[in-house]
Amino acid sequence: MTVPPRILVTGAGVAGPAVAYWLDRAGFDVTVLESAPRLREGGQNVDVRATGREVLRLMGLEDAVRARNTGEVGTRFLDENGVVVSEFPVDRHDGRDGPTAELEILRGALSRILVDACPETVTWRFGARVTSLTERDDGVEVTLSSGATDTYDLVVVAEGVGSLTRELVFGDEADQRELGMYVTYGTIARTETDDDWWNVLVVPDSRQASLRPDDVGTVRAMLNFLTDDPVLDGLDDEQLRGALRERFEDVGWEVPRILDGLANADDLYVDHLRQVVAPAWHRGRVCLLGDAAWCVTPIGGGGTSLALTGAYVLAAFLSQAPAGGHLAAFQQYDDWMRPLVEDAQDLPPGVPRLAAPSSAAGVRVLRWVTKVAALPAVRTVAQRLTSGPESRRELPRLDLGDDR
Repeated sequence: MTVPPRILVTGAGVAGPAVAYWLDRAGFDVTVLESAPRLREGGQNVDVRATGREVLRLMGLEDAVRARNTGEVGTRFLDENGVVVSEFPVDRHDGRDGPTAELEILRGALSRILVDACPETVTWRFGARVTSLTERDDGVEVTLSSGATDTYDLVVVAEGVGSLTRELVFGDEADQRELGMYVTYGTIARTETDDDWWNVLVVPDSRQASLRPDDVGTVRAMLNFLTDDPVLDGLDDEQLRGALRERFEDVGWEVPRILDGLANADDLYVDHLRQVVAPAWHRGRVCLLGDAAWCVTPIGGGGTSLALTGAYVLAAFLSQAPAGGHLAAFQQYDDWMRPLVEDAQDLPPGVPRLAAPSSAAGVRVLRWVTKVAALPAVRTVAQRLTSGPESRRELPRLDLGDDR
């Protein structure tokens, strides 16, 4: 009996469990390693669009994701008094998604669905990270922070934008392209005044605030601002909350409530947005996937769909490869995915600054632009621009383990 190749997947967010699902289906022996002590089931809203949605259908999970929909009915832009400036409702009939997709789900809920979908033959290890990788003729020797060592035929790095495992293999080859925007997320209490729209306020000094519904009875709040300096880096929780209050304390609408809610939130998350642009996604027996390979940021959009698509494409080409053919499979995966990634990372001129003007006049212009974009005829064009990464090629064939 042929022993199946052993593959280590690092990261149990979206890309990691998705590639584990497909690799197991293809007959590989898969272990998923996650540095957190347990599955991270919190997080903000993500969406599944275009080719990513096709992958969900192949997994038989589209209905499961729809059942955990956040309930968001569309996106609204407001003024400081809470008056609606423009709105972009979800159009569930023409098949296109605008700023709000038909399939909106909390990141942690999607991760849980993907993990639960994996066969029992997938092995899960939590609470440890990779500290060294040494490639041998017969595989990759992996040492963990726990002190344990093991050897795998291949390693798939499906971690976040700041992947430490990527650095062990590729050093600083990946360009982390900063976009000059901080995003801060947190969960706050829902009130009777909240609705099921993604409500967005843009004010001068390049600041944004928003509230989004979820499916667990709370509200997901965001405070974003532009800066070329990493002013929030290195701050402890108390200093961070103080810095946000100082920057947003003069803003109206629901911002005082957001600041009060974030003061007590236990899931406050801060990110200085940066894209990952890597000249190579594989080296030897190690391959990058998801944000570790190509983070597009929420501004580029479609990151979750790219993760799902990339997971399937990588597994498919590996499933077709003969023994020892991983290098060719990795390159096929790179060739197939890179056009989608580059398209998502190619931001329009002036973005994100155009979406967060510094002056009051700039905010007035932005609000006028959203009014025009919300007109039915124009909205159809806007939906095409925000519909997410979609390939005009058919997905590659996945060879099931019984067929290998």
